[in-house]
Amino acid sequence: MRLVAWFVSLSLVFLLVWVIWGGHWAQWTDVNAVAAALGSHGISVGWAGAILLVLDLLLPVPGTIVMSALGFVYGTIGGGLISLAGSLAAGMIGYGVGRLCSEKNAIRFLGEKDYQKGKLLFQRGGGWVVAVSRAVPILPEAISVTAGLLRMPVGAFFLSLLCGSAPMSFVFAWIGATGHDRPWLTFSLSFAIPAVLWSAASYWQKKDRIATM
Repeated sequence: MRLVAWFVSLSLVFLLVWVIWGGHWAQWTDVNAVAAALGSHGISVGWAGAILLVLDLLLPVPGTIVMSALGFVYGTIGGGLISLAGSLAAGMIGYGVGRLCSEKNAIRFLGEKDYQKGKLLFQRGGGWVVAVSRAVPILPEAISVTAGLLRMPVGAFFLSLLCGSAPMSFVFAWIGATGHDRPWLTFSLSFAIPAVLWSAASYWQKKDRIATM
């Protein structure tokens, strides 16, 4: 019960930040305007875009628009790689924040029973949760911090983060580079590709474990 309360409370904190600061980003809905804004601060568009994606951990940055703007400027591959770097950095920082809390304090905060249940949950199915959630607002930040708090293995977390972040990064960079406007296709790909990638990655992980036994 404490684990559920923790996750809901953390999600509400991120949601509150969106409510308070979301209006400041309302004008960032045009890819061309965002690309111009990114390049108007004395640093490269790439660095500006990557930094904004990292700040998405704390601020209501329109990440998909930034990714599209990077695709508009650098093309599908270049924009996708920069977007991926920013998204991975944000996820790993969130995970690191969770790990800053010692296991002893995490158990004290969540209770022994909830902590062990959550830890087991993230060990068994955390990869799916991390990978698929990257396409959903609010949840990625809360899940990254929670994964760190519950000591999800860092290798598994990074692999699932990569499986979820890469499709989003390149799909939205492609949209920015080509000017396509297909929301349902984008939405579907942002969920389907991470699921396929994580299925393949977890299969090979299990196969490697069996081979080394």
